[in-house]
Amino acid sequence: MQLIPSPHGMKSSPASCVLVLRGITCFAHPMPYTVSEIVNIAENMVTTEDLSGETGARREPQFYRDSSTTALDMDTSNLLLGAGVTVITHPLLYVKLLIQIGHEPLTPTVGTTMFGRKVLYLPGFFSYAQHVVRVDGKRGLFRGLSPCIMSSAISTMVRSKVKQTIPADDVSNRDDLKTSLRKVVKVTSHEMVIQCLSRIATHPFHVISVRCMAQFVGREVTYSGLFSCITKIFKEEGVGGFFVGIVPHVLGKVIFLWCCNLLDHFINTYAVDDNFSQAPVIRSYTKLVMGIAVSVLTYPFMLVADLMAVNNCG
Repeated sequence: MQLIPSPHGMKSSPASCVLVLRGITCFAHPMPYTVSEIVNIAENMVTTEDLSGETGARREPQFYRDSSTTALDMDTSNLLLGAGVTVITHPLLYVKLLIQIGHEPLTPTVGTTMFGRKVLYLPGFFSYAQHVVRVDGKRGLFRGLSPCIMSSAISTMVRSKVKQTIPADDVSNRDDLKTSLRKVVKVTSHEMVIQCLSRIATHPFHVISVRCMAQFVGREVTYSGLFSCITKIFKEEGVGGFFVGIVPHVLGKVIFLWCCNLLDHFINTYAVDDNFSQAPVIRSYTKLVMGIAVSVLTYPFMLVADLMAVNNCG
Protein backbone atom coordinates (compact mmCIF):
# COMPACT_ATOMS: atom_id res chain seq x y z
CA MET A 1 0.00 0.00 0.00
CA GLN A 2 1.29 3.44 -0.81
CA LEU A 3 0.09 6.93 -0.14
CA ILE A 4 0.83 9.82 -2.47
CA PRO A 5 2.51 12.65 -0.52
CA SER A 6 0.79 15.99 -0.19
CA PRO A 7 2.01 19.04 -2.09
CA HIS A 8 3.27 20.54 1.19
CA GLY A 9 5.89 17.86 1.76
CA MET A 10 5.90 14.30 3.02
CA LYS A 11 3.19 14.93 5.62
CA SER A 12 -0.30 13.68 4.91
CA SER A 13 -3.49 14.37 6.79
CA PRO A 14 -5.30 11.53 8.57
CA ALA A 15 -8.39 12.13 6.46
CA SER A 16 -6.50 11.53 3.23
CA CYS A 17 -4.93 8.39 4.69
CA VAL A 18 -8.38 7.04 5.52
CA LEU A 19 -9.72 7.71 2.04
CA VAL A 20 -6.78 6.03 0.33
CA LEU A 21 -6.94 3.10 2.73
CA ARG A 22 -10.60 2.53 2.08
CA GLY A 23 -10.05 2.64 -1.65
CA ILE A 24 -7.06 0.30 -1.66
CA THR A 25 -8.46 -2.15 0.86
CA CYS A 26 -11.15 -3.32 -1.55
CA PHE A 27 -8.53 -5.09 -3.68
CA ALA A 28 -7.46 -7.15 -0.67
CA HIS A 29 -10.99 -7.79 0.49
CA PRO A 30 -12.04 -11.44 0.26
CA MET A 31 -15.07 -12.51 -1.71
CA PRO A 32 -18.31 -11.79 0.10
CA TYR A 33 -19.00 -15.46 0.71
CA THR A 34 -19.90 -16.78 4.11
CA VAL A 35 -18.30 -19.96 5.36
CA SER A 36 -21.46 -21.96 4.71
CA GLU A 37 -21.63 -20.59 1.16
CA ILE A 38 -18.04 -21.67 0.51
CA VAL A 39 -18.85 -25.16 1.78
CA ASN A 40 -21.93 -25.26 -0.46
CA ILE A 41 -19.90 -24.27 -3.52
CA ALA A 42 -17.23 -26.86 -2.73
CA GLU A 43 -19.81 -29.61 -2.49
CA ASN A 44 -21.21 -28.84 -5.94
CA MET A 45 -17.96 -28.01 -7.73
CA VAL A 46 -17.52 -29.82 -11.07
CA THR A 47 -14.15 -31.42 -11.66
CA THR A 48 -12.61 -33.06 -14.73
CA GLU A 49 -12.96 -36.40 -12.98
CA ASP A 50 -16.71 -35.89 -12.68
CA LEU A 51 -16.95 -35.15 -16.39
CA SER A 52 -14.75 -38.05 -17.50
CA GLY A 53 -15.95 -41.39 -18.78
CA GLU A 54 -16.83 -43.08 -22.05
CA THR A 55 -20.42 -41.91 -22.04
CA GLY A 56 -19.52 -38.35 -21.13
CA ALA A 57 -22.05 -38.34 -18.29
CA ARG A 58 -21.19 -36.70 -15.03
CA ARG A 59 -20.21 -39.08 -12.29
CA GLU A 60 -21.90 -38.29 -9.01
CA PRO A 61 -19.53 -37.37 -6.16
CA GLN A 62 -18.91 -39.94 -3.47
CA PHE A 63 -20.75 -37.73 -0.98
CA TYR A 64 -24.06 -38.38 -2.70
CA ARG A 65 -23.44 -42.08 -3.24
CA ASP A 66 -22.65 -42.82 0.38
CA SER A 67 -25.95 -43.80 1.95
CA SER A 68 -24.50 -43.69 5.47
CA THR A 69 -24.00 -39.94 5.24
CA THR A 70 -27.08 -38.20 6.57
CA ALA A 71 -28.19 -34.61 6.44
CA LEU A 72 -27.55 -34.29 10.17
CA ASP A 73 -23.97 -35.49 9.80
CA MET A 74 -23.40 -33.01 6.98
CA ASP A 75 -24.86 -30.13 8.98
CA THR A 76 -22.65 -31.02 11.92
CA SER A 77 -19.54 -31.16 9.76
CA ASN A 78 -20.46 -27.83 8.18
CA LEU A 79 -20.92 -26.27 11.62
CA LEU A 80 -17.52 -27.51 12.78
CA LEU A 81 -15.83 -26.47 9.55
CA GLY A 82 -17.47 -23.05 9.71
CA ALA A 83 -16.36 -22.53 13.30
CA GLY A 84 -12.79 -23.53 12.47
CA VAL A 85 -12.53 -21.27 9.44
CA THR A 86 -14.09 -18.40 11.39
CA VAL A 87 -11.49 -18.71 14.14
CA ILE A 88 -8.60 -18.87 11.68
CA THR A 89 -9.70 -15.90 9.56
CA HIS A 90 -10.95 -13.68 12.40
CA PRO A 91 -7.65 -11.75 12.89
CA LEU A 92 -7.68 -10.83 9.20
CA LEU A 93 -11.28 -9.57 9.38
CA TYR A 94 -10.47 -7.72 12.61
CA VAL A 95 -7.59 -5.80 11.04
CA LYS A 96 -9.67 -5.13 7.93
CA LEU A 97 -12.39 -3.54 10.05
CA LEU A 98 -9.89 -1.30 11.85
CA ILE A 99 -8.66 -0.11 8.46
CA GLN A 100 -12.22 0.45 7.25
CA ILE A 101 -13.14 2.73 10.16
CA GLY A 102 -9.98 4.78 9.62
CA HIS A 103 -7.91 3.71 12.63
CA GLU A 104 -4.27 4.77 12.12
CA PRO A 105 -2.21 3.64 15.10
CA LEU A 106 1.02 3.57 13.09
CA THR A 107 2.55 6.37 11.09
CA PRO A 108 3.32 5.80 7.40
CA THR A 109 6.94 5.07 6.56
CA VAL A 110 8.92 6.90 3.87
CA GLY A 111 10.03 4.77 0.96
CA THR A 112 10.86 4.93 -2.71
CA THR A 113 9.25 3.32 -5.71
CA MET A 114 11.09 1.39 -8.40
CA PHE A 115 11.37 4.67 -10.30
CA GLY A 116 13.02 6.45 -7.37
CA ARG A 117 10.00 8.51 -6.34
CA LYS A 118 9.48 9.09 -2.62
CA VAL A 119 6.15 7.87 -1.27
CA LEU A 120 4.55 7.10 2.08
CA TYR A 121 3.86 3.42 2.70
CA LEU A 122 0.95 2.60 4.97
CA PRO A 123 1.36 -0.36 7.36
CA GLY A 124 0.08 -3.73 6.21
CA PHE A 125 -1.75 -6.56 7.93
CA PHE A 126 1.18 -7.87 9.96
CA SER A 127 2.08 -4.40 11.25
CA TYR A 128 -1.50 -3.81 12.37
CA ALA A 129 -1.69 -7.27 13.93
CA GLN A 130 1.54 -6.74 15.84
CA HIS A 131 0.20 -3.45 17.17
CA VAL A 132 -2.97 -5.17 18.40
CA VAL A 133 -0.86 -7.85 20.11
CA ARG A 134 1.26 -5.20 21.82
CA VAL A 135 -1.82 -3.46 23.17
CA ASP A 136 -4.19 -6.35 23.99
CA GLY A 137 -2.01 -9.43 23.72
CA LYS A 138 -2.61 -12.36 21.38
CA ARG A 139 -6.15 -12.79 22.67
CA GLY A 140 -6.85 -9.28 21.43
CA LEU A 141 -6.79 -10.54 17.84
CA PHE A 142 -9.95 -12.52 18.62
CA ARG A 143 -12.05 -9.66 19.98
CA GLY A 144 -15.65 -10.15 18.83
CA LEU A 145 -15.10 -13.80 17.88
CA SER A 146 -18.08 -15.33 19.70
CA PRO A 147 -20.72 -13.37 17.69
CA CYS A 148 -18.93 -14.39 14.48
CA ILE A 149 -19.08 -18.07 15.43
CA MET A 150 -22.77 -17.72 16.28
CA SER A 151 -23.36 -16.00 12.94
CA SER A 152 -21.60 -18.81 11.06
CA ALA A 153 -23.56 -21.51 12.89
CA ILE A 154 -26.93 -19.80 12.36
CA SER A 155 -26.15 -19.19 8.70
CA THR A 156 -25.39 -22.89 8.18
CA MET A 157 -28.61 -23.97 9.89
CA VAL A 158 -30.76 -21.42 8.06
CA ARG A 159 -29.37 -22.44 4.68
CA SER A 160 -30.00 -26.10 5.44
CA LYS A 161 -33.59 -25.51 6.59
CA VAL A 162 -34.43 -23.23 3.67
CA LYS A 163 -33.10 -25.77 1.17
CA GLN A 164 -35.32 -28.41 2.74
CA THR A 165 -38.35 -26.14 2.80
CA ILE A 166 -37.86 -24.55 -0.62
CA PRO A 167 -36.13 -27.16 -2.79
CA ALA A 168 -34.51 -25.97 -5.97
CA ASP A 169 -35.46 -27.23 -9.41
CA ASP A 170 -33.61 -30.34 -10.52
CA VAL A 171 -30.64 -29.12 -12.54
CA SER A 172 -28.35 -32.06 -11.87
CA ASN A 173 -29.13 -33.80 -15.18
CA ARG A 174 -26.23 -32.46 -17.22
CA ASP A 175 -27.43 -33.44 -20.68
CA ASP A 176 -25.73 -30.27 -21.93
CA LEU A 177 -22.86 -28.52 -20.20
CA LYS A 178 -24.11 -25.13 -21.43
CA THR A 179 -26.94 -24.66 -18.98
CA SER A 180 -29.76 -22.58 -20.39
CA LEU A 181 -30.20 -19.02 -19.23
CA ARG A 182 -33.60 -19.91 -17.79
CA LYS A 183 -32.06 -22.53 -15.51
CA VAL A 184 -29.36 -20.08 -14.44
CA VAL A 185 -32.01 -17.55 -13.48
CA LYS A 186 -33.95 -20.15 -11.49
CA VAL A 187 -30.88 -21.37 -9.62
CA THR A 188 -29.69 -17.83 -8.93
CA SER A 189 -33.13 -16.77 -7.70
CA HIS A 190 -33.24 -19.74 -5.33
CA GLU A 191 -29.77 -18.97 -4.00
CA MET A 192 -30.71 -15.30 -3.63
CA VAL A 193 -33.63 -16.22 -1.37
CA ILE A 194 -31.34 -18.40 0.74
CA GLN A 195 -28.68 -15.71 1.08
CA CYS A 196 -31.20 -12.97 1.93
CA LEU A 197 -32.85 -15.06 4.65
CA SER A 198 -29.45 -16.09 5.98
CA ARG A 199 -28.29 -12.47 6.13
CA ILE A 200 -31.45 -11.34 7.92
CA ALA A 201 -30.98 -14.08 10.53
CA THR A 202 -27.27 -13.43 11.11
CA HIS A 203 -27.02 -9.65 10.73
CA PRO A 204 -27.66 -8.91 14.44
CA PHE A 205 -24.59 -10.95 15.35
CA HIS A 206 -22.59 -9.17 12.66
CA VAL A 207 -23.54 -5.81 14.20
CA ILE A 208 -22.49 -7.02 17.66
CA SER A 209 -19.18 -8.38 16.36
CA VAL A 210 -18.34 -5.19 14.46
CA ARG A 211 -19.07 -3.00 17.47
CA CYS A 212 -16.99 -5.20 19.77
CA MET A 213 -14.02 -4.97 17.41
CA ALA A 214 -14.41 -1.22 16.86
CA GLN A 215 -14.03 -0.61 20.61
CA PHE A 216 -10.29 -1.15 20.20
CA VAL A 217 -9.96 2.36 18.77
CA GLY A 218 -11.30 4.26 21.80
CA ARG A 219 -10.55 1.54 24.38
CA GLU A 220 -14.23 1.37 25.40
CA VAL A 221 -15.76 -1.58 27.22
CA THR A 222 -19.40 -0.87 26.36
CA TYR A 223 -19.85 -4.05 24.32
CA SER A 224 -18.29 -6.98 26.13
CA GLY A 225 -20.40 -10.12 26.44
CA LEU A 226 -22.80 -11.48 23.85
CA PHE A 227 -25.93 -11.30 26.00
CA SER A 228 -25.02 -7.92 27.48
CA CYS A 229 -24.57 -6.55 23.95
CA ILE A 230 -28.00 -7.84 22.95
CA THR A 231 -29.59 -6.22 26.00
CA LYS A 232 -27.79 -2.90 25.47
CA ILE A 233 -28.68 -2.62 21.79
CA PHE A 234 -32.30 -3.53 22.44
CA LYS A 235 -32.67 -0.97 25.25
CA GLU A 236 -30.99 1.91 23.42
CA GLU A 237 -31.98 1.33 19.79
CA GLY A 238 -34.78 -1.21 19.82
CA VAL A 239 -35.12 -4.01 17.32
CA GLY A 240 -33.96 -1.74 14.50
CA GLY A 241 -30.53 -1.48 16.12
CA PHE A 242 -29.83 -5.11 15.26
CA PHE A 243 -30.37 -4.48 11.56
CA VAL A 244 -28.35 -1.31 11.03
CA GLY A 245 -26.62 -1.51 7.66
CA ILE A 246 -28.52 -4.56 6.45
CA VAL A 247 -29.76 -2.87 3.25
CA PRO A 248 -26.34 -2.22 1.65
CA HIS A 249 -25.13 -5.61 2.85
CA VAL A 250 -28.02 -7.50 1.25
CA LEU A 251 -27.84 -5.34 -1.87
CA GLY A 252 -24.14 -6.08 -2.25
CA LYS A 253 -24.77 -9.82 -1.83
CA VAL A 254 -27.55 -9.83 -4.43
CA ILE A 255 -25.54 -7.84 -6.99
CA PHE A 256 -22.54 -10.09 -6.43
CA LEU A 257 -24.59 -13.27 -6.84
CA TRP A 258 -26.35 -12.23 -10.05
CA CYS A 259 -23.26 -10.73 -11.70
CA CYS A 260 -21.12 -13.73 -10.81
CA ASN A 261 -23.60 -16.35 -12.05
CA LEU A 262 -24.59 -14.51 -15.23
CA LEU A 263 -20.98 -13.77 -16.20
CA ASP A 264 -20.10 -17.38 -15.48
CA HIS A 265 -22.93 -18.55 -17.76
CA PHE A 266 -22.13 -16.23 -20.66
CA ILE A 267 -18.38 -16.92 -20.54
CA ASN A 268 -18.83 -20.69 -20.38
CA THR A 269 -21.44 -20.60 -23.15
CA TYR A 270 -19.93 -18.17 -25.65
CA ALA A 271 -16.25 -17.68 -24.77
CA VAL A 272 -15.03 -21.22 -24.03
CA ASP A 273 -14.70 -23.41 -27.10
CA ASP A 274 -15.90 -27.01 -26.73
CA ASN A 275 -13.09 -28.19 -29.03
CA PHE A 276 -10.51 -27.02 -26.51
CA SER A 277 -9.20 -30.01 -24.55
CA GLN A 278 -9.10 -28.12 -21.23
CA ALA A 279 -12.56 -26.59 -21.59
CA PRO A 280 -14.06 -28.54 -18.63
CA VAL A 281 -11.24 -27.34 -16.37
CA ILE A 282 -11.68 -23.74 -17.44
CA ARG A 283 -15.43 -23.90 -16.88
CA SER A 284 -15.00 -25.31 -13.38
CA TYR A 285 -12.93 -22.30 -12.31
CA THR A 286 -14.78 -19.55 -14.16
CA LYS A 287 -17.12 -18.77 -11.27
CA LEU A 288 -14.19 -18.51 -8.84
CA VAL A 289 -12.40 -15.99 -11.04
CA MET A 290 -15.60 -14.05 -11.65
CA GLY A 291 -16.23 -13.97 -7.88
CA ILE A 292 -12.87 -12.34 -7.25
CA ALA A 293 -13.47 -9.74 -9.97
CA VAL A 294 -17.05 -8.92 -8.98
CA SER A 295 -16.14 -8.67 -5.28
CA VAL A 296 -14.04 -5.61 -6.10
CA LEU A 297 -17.14 -3.89 -7.51
CA THR A 298 -19.45 -4.87 -4.63
CA TYR A 299 -16.96 -4.11 -1.85
CA PRO A 300 -18.25 -0.51 -1.34
CA PHE A 301 -21.60 -1.96 -0.24
CA MET A 302 -19.87 -4.03 2.46
CA LEU A 303 -17.83 -1.01 3.53
CA VAL A 304 -20.93 1.16 3.92
CA ALA A 305 -22.70 -1.61 5.87
CA ASP A 306 -19.84 -1.91 8.37
CA LEU A 307 -19.58 1.85 8.83
CA MET A 308 -23.32 2.11 9.43
CA ALA A 309 -23.11 -0.64 12.04
CA VAL A 310 -20.57 1.33 14.15
CA ASN A 311 -21.87 4.85 13.52
CA ASN A 312 -23.25 6.58 16.64
CA CYS A 313 -23.16 3.38 18.67
CA GLY A 314 -21.49 4.98 21.69
